[in-house]
Amino acid sequence: MVHRQEPVSARPRGASPVRTCVGCRARAADSELLRAVAADGDVLPDPRRRMPGRGAWIHPDLGCLARAEQRRSFPRALRVQGPVRLDGLRSEIERLAGSVGARHSRAVAEDRKQVDPS
Repeated sequence: MVHRQEPVSARPRGASPVRTCVGCRARAADSELLRAVAADGDVLPDPRRRMPGRGAWIHPDLGCLARAEQRRSFPRALRVQGPVRLDGLRSEIERLAGSVGARHSRAVAEDRKQVDPS
């Protein structure tokens, strides 16, 4: 039995593609995430989503960036060898963090379930 994948045109109106943040590993609509690409050892933001190459997606939140750095997610997600510099991406996230990042931090905190330690 062969399963057929529905064509992109069959996607319901208003539904946007879902991507996974390389920092917190949460799935979100691509409109909520910032695309980043590798260029000459640097990870650069691609807010217009037009730069060539493989992209990695991250919430515009400094906490997600710190987790991605700690896990070394960018070289793996972008399939590059060796360490990468995140200065360009960090400055863009710091610029965006005031407006969008606060909203994401609240949403992640609300999604966490309280576990009874007993």
